[in-house]
Amino acid sequence: MNKDTIMNGAESIIAAFKTHKIETIFGYPGGCIMPLYDALVSVSDNTPEQALQHILCRHEQGCALAADGYARASGEIGVCMATSGPGATNLITGVANAFADSIPMLVITGQVPTALIGTDAFQETDILGMTLGIVKHSYLVTDADELPSIVDQAIQLAQSGRPGPVWVDIPKDVLLAPVSREALMAIESNACETSPEKQTPRPDIAMPAQKETIGKTWQGNIEKARQLLASAKKPLLYSGGGVSMAMAENTLRTFLEETQIPCVETLKGLGNSGRSYSHNLGMLGMHGSKAANLAVQECDLLISAGARFDDRATGNVNTFAPNAHIIQIECDPAEISKLKACDIALQGNLAEILPALSMPLDITEWQKKCTIDKRTNGFCRPANSEQTTPHETINGPDFVAMLSRLSQDKSIISCDVGQHQMWVAQHYTFNHPRSHLSSGGLGTMGFGLPAAIGAQFAMPDHTVINVSGDGSFMMNVQELATIKRHQLPIKIIILDNQCLGMVRQQQELFYKQRYSEIDLSDNPDFLKMAEAFEIPSHSITQASQMRRAIETLFAYEGPMLLHVKINSQENVWPIVKPGSANSEMIDETSHTQQTKGSAA
Repeated sequence: MNKDTIMNGAESIIAAFKTHKIETIFGYPGGCIMPLYDALVSVSDNTPEQALQHILCRHEQGCALAADGYARASGEIGVCMATSGPGATNLITGVANAFADSIPMLVITGQVPTALIGTDAFQETDILGMTLGIVKHSYLVTDADELPSIVDQAIQLAQSGRPGPVWVDIPKDVLLAPVSREALMAIESNACETSPEKQTPRPDIAMPAQKETIGKTWQGNIEKARQLLASAKKPLLYSGGGVSMAMAENTLRTFLEETQIPCVETLKGLGNSGRSYSHNLGMLGMHGSKAANLAVQECDLLISAGARFDDRATGNVNTFAPNAHIIQIECDPAEISKLKACDIALQGNLAEILPALSMPLDITEWQKKCTIDKRTNGFCRPANSEQTTPHETINGPDFVAMLSRLSQDKSIISCDVGQHQMWVAQHYTFNHPRSHLSSGGLGTMGFGLPAAIGAQFAMPDHTVINVSGDGSFMMNVQELATIKRHQLPIKIIILDNQCLGMVRQQQELFYKQRYSEIDLSDNPDFLKMAEAFEIPSHSITQASQMRRAIETLFAYEGPMLLHVKINSQENVWPIVKPGSANSEMIDETSHTQQTKGSAA
């Protein structure tokens, strides 16, 4: 390097991490990303007190999902990196998962040298072309002098407006090339302004058009919205993952306390109202409570706060909230009336809009009805659910309800995807949405274990619990090695029904019991698998063993695995057939009666 250069491209990325106070990254090395790994060594050797914490996951998908879990639990940006070709393609599912759930993520990949791009070189893929639909924005950097500004912009963009992943693909020669002093000084003015709201976009690097720019458009409609709310006899708040993205949890709870309005929550919104709000009817949708779904069908005003009218929440959207005016509070204009037409749109920041909308309401009769519905059609487990008979098998919902009762406030549940995921959503009571990590939009099997790893690094003083099924657990089981290496005190619970339970349930109900490729009866011995990674474990098969097993799990200071054997025929109730109205819920009673009627 000459006197006009300070560092190379790879080292400038490390400098950007320091500027933005990024301390933890998840990655897997390889040929074209190697200069960046070499820069990590330089930082560690020269300034060990400033060394970045790099977590070597055992598969690139694990890296992306761990970065996702880190971001969900902390509210900060998650960072993952990998090499070109298969390293980059292995990241794709994890990045798609973050995009579907609007999780802020910076993805950095190495690429073949610029002279070889387009030649089908070794480990070359057009990763930008492959990922266009699953990122907020992406860059292919061809000039080292542009790299500092691009990384700075990418970090800002991932966290601004509606968050999401931003992908930066960097050829190996660009990582090795010197960066001019002028290029580095161009971003120094932002060095002390690390929040996206305070940073000034660089004029030298064009930012993508941002549809999600938050403005003050809500102010022109707020009086109309207040009039609708004041006149409503049966208002209902429908909140989702956008509440925690806006860091508006406390604002929403103040709104609820002032209005005493009944509320329902999406899968990603669980915990928005806290544990103690008496008018929370729970999750709505395909596996939502009957009380929540009926309230949506009956309400005369639906206030959507940070929710996107996803099909798993609405069922047949044409039949969703059929009697209600709709007020939609949303930061992203692209989401307004996208799936369900709203009567009043309040585009902007939830933390500003909810206080302006709030008012005391006289809705006593509606509150009473919702309370009765919650008592009769909610997810409350019987008070005597711990009273078991000898050799009684374990019921999934009862196990999750006991797990909820025995957990401490500083607990984070990281779920995989399947029946266990829905039982957690139904029967675990969350006090904060960041305590519930679940793959909502993409439904990624294998999410739970690496996401738990990310969450544990983000929140080391919390108890992180991975609740998985025997199918999902096998998807990223290699990350047990990451837990072993770092002695992460993650608690792993496998609800084992020896089948793909959610698929089996739909085949039972909607495909005339024509079961196809759901058998997992040849699962490995999960206790021996845990032993191979030096993780203590034990197994239970009877309901009478649940309490002691959970208490033992929490009492142990290190990682531990609990294998829970459950009935393979157990279903998640209620369920709405895909494409049907939420009012057409099937519960266990109606299914049993229908089955008996068919047999007769």
